Amino acid sequence: MPSVSYKDAGVDIDAGAQFVENIKPMVKSTFDSNVLGGIGSFAGAYELPSGYKKPVMLGATDGVGTKLKLAIDSGRFDTVGIDLVAMCVNDLICNFGVPLFFLDYYATSKLEISESTAVVSGIAEGCRESECSLIGGETAEMPGMYAPKDFDLAGFAVGIAEKDEMNRLLHVKAGDILLALPSSGIHSNGYSLVRKLFFEKLDYKFDTLVDGKPLIDILLEPTKIYVKTFKKLKEKINALAHITGGGIIENLPRVLPENLQAIVKKESIKTLPIYELMKSHIEEMEMYRTFNMGVGMVLVVSPQNLDFVLQNSDAYVIGELKKGEKKAIMV
Repeated sequence: MPSVSYKDAGVDIDAGAQFVENIKPMVKSTFDSNVLGGIGSFAGAYELPSGYKKPVMLGATDGVGTKLKLAIDSGRFDTVGIDLVAMCVNDLICNFGVPLFFLDYYATSKLEISESTAVVSGIAEGCRESECSLIGGETAEMPGMYAPKDFDLAGFAVGIAEKDEMNRLLHVKAGDILLALPSSGIHSNGYSLVRKLFFEKLDYKFDTLVDGKPLIDILLEPTKIYVKTFKKLKEKINALAHITGGGIIENLPRVLPENLQAIVKKESIKTLPIYELMKSHIEEMEMYRTFNMGVGMVLVVSPQNLDFVLQNSDAYVIGELKKGEKKAIMV
């Protein structure tokens, strides 16, 4: 009687086992003293840190979007894992929590060990940078669900916060100063528009030079992780907004009470060269509603704390808060 194996169906169990062996050292490099057990159990275990009066657990999940398509098409897989971690942990700190541990989900048509190992190396690097532990993940090989060579990523970060510190609206007031923390690049939002512009409308190639650098290097620059900066500045900031999809216009109002508006001076923003190029082909308001424009985080700071924040970070002033309808106004 003819026989058929799981490998014949497109799933290679041996490759999966080899992949796990490859990533074990990377994963262990992210562990801290609160991780219980090792790799290979059915669930990751993490002991809650002590010292919190009213601890609250925070959860955040995200992906990398169509930036992943550029990584696949260019064959460069070592940075998108950093993006995955960054998009989750940068959200956590906006609720005044710190990340504790991270889990990832990697789904593909066919498991390519070298590619998947490179992806996880980026995830581990992102976890080390954000000082959280990579305690688990899932790799799914699903032929027929994904096109050949395609894969997708999802990330899940869990953090902890002091309950009494979470409601930042109580701390934000008229006269507060708005500061920008620079982004490292486009980060991980708006890439459907990026790909449409550069590779369809302008017919650019990966090696086309933009500001002296290959375009693909600029587009795959990983998302900056702000966890260490937050920990250093936490006691001196009133609120912070992660500038992702929707840009400053949509994200900054999320940290404002109903009676305050943010006045942001466009000329004060240190816009990245890639955005200056894109401005020639995309309407300005569309740019500000889609991209970070060079601002990865906006900090809300009391005037008396301004000097400390400026001296202990690469932040710079872009505006202020005034009484008025809750919104962000670009002037």
